[in-house]
Amino acid sequence: MTSRVLRLAFVDPNDTTRETLKAMLLGMDMIWLEAECSRYEFFADVVAQTNPDIGLVALDADPEKGLELVARVSQSSPECALLVISSSNDGNLILQTMRAGAKEFLTQPLRIEDLLAALGRITQRHFGKGEKVRPCQVIAVAGAIGGVGVTSLAVNLAVALAAEKKNSVVLVDLDLSLGDADVYLDTIPEYTLVDVAQNISRLDFSLLKRSLTKHSSGLFLLPRPVQLEDVSLITPEDLQRVIGLLKATFTHLVLDLSKSYSPIDMAALEMANHILLVTQLDLPCLRNVVRLMTSLKQIKGLADRVKVVVNRVGWDSGQITLKKAQETIGQEIFWQLPNDYRTMIAARNNGVPLLQQAPKAAITQAIVELAAVLTTPPEKTSEGEQETAGAKKSSTLSKILPFWK
Repeated sequence: MTSRVLRLAFVDPNDTTRETLKAMLLGMDMIWLEAECSRYEFFADVVAQTNPDIGLVALDADPEKGLELVARVSQSSPECALLVISSSNDGNLILQTMRAGAKEFLTQPLRIEDLLAALGRITQRHFGKGEKVRPCQVIAVAGAIGGVGVTSLAVNLAVALAAEKKNSVVLVDLDLSLGDADVYLDTIPEYTLVDVAQNISRLDFSLLKRSLTKHSSGLFLLPRPVQLEDVSLITPEDLQRVIGLLKATFTHLVLDLSKSYSPIDMAALEMANHILLVTQLDLPCLRNVVRLMTSLKQIKGLADRVKVVVNRVGWDSGQITLKKAQETIGQEIFWQLPNDYRTMIAARNNGVPLLQQAPKAAITQAIVELAAVLTTPPEKTSEGEQETAGAKKSSTLSKILPFWK
């Protein structure tokens, strides 16, 4: 699947709405703002000279002139897909706009999710089958039980992803009561998830980024609320809108879930591309993996996204073997993280990510390699490469030994 940065030019004679629209577009990583124009009369020439992928026309200043412009540009520059916005949702106006050659019609005030959906449809229809607008990967990290290292993995995986210059990464702490991702990064955030959730309708992309805490690694953090009483202010619907906004401006989202599998956590799981289920090689953890998978299978497609990650491998000689663990849970172990308690605790207590604290440590390299595997498109990974990458995996075993009964 190809990522595409869309070159866009737009026209809006209204100064106020033009500046608002410009701020929104400049904050979108998938958009390159090729040109802006304040006069309908000049826009056809601007399109001819700059050859943008998309031309956006705001009709409100003069709908008649705007419609004439749409018709003219669709004739003179057919390779430019036209998107029209207007505060009117009159059916006749929409019909006229589409007949003039517009590919999409959106109403003002412009909702970010509507714009993203329209850009996705235009890209798929106009620029190639199966191609999408700069897809964002959402990685949810959850635990089979408390204390298995969910936050340690979430934080350090996010930092590893952010180490790649082409990536823009945000970590969202969804352990709303007791989350401590900010401690791992030694930060004191000014704003939290509740601030963003309560102001989501007023946020644009640039304001959103200013609401996040940026770490020296390049990672952005959206932490849990400060006050316990604020936890109830965040709903699953709020989270869906926040994640939708973050997906529009970042290439990767890492979601650090709580241990309660609350409605907030379930909403996060449903929006994730990858679900890393962290466990250890002991009976309580593996029993919970089975329980969780049974529940997740009730939601269509959710269990297929689960990847079991075993943490602290080699911690205790009395651990259940990997083979026995796979037989128990009925699916392969996707990844293994070696036990290195001393290194991990030192990094956490210093508030420094592993990549900065101990870049050559085995645990650090295992997380870096996990980040690479998660971000490698399947079609670019050959069978041989998968076997090499799978050195930390084990083959799938179909037999299930239900010792939990």
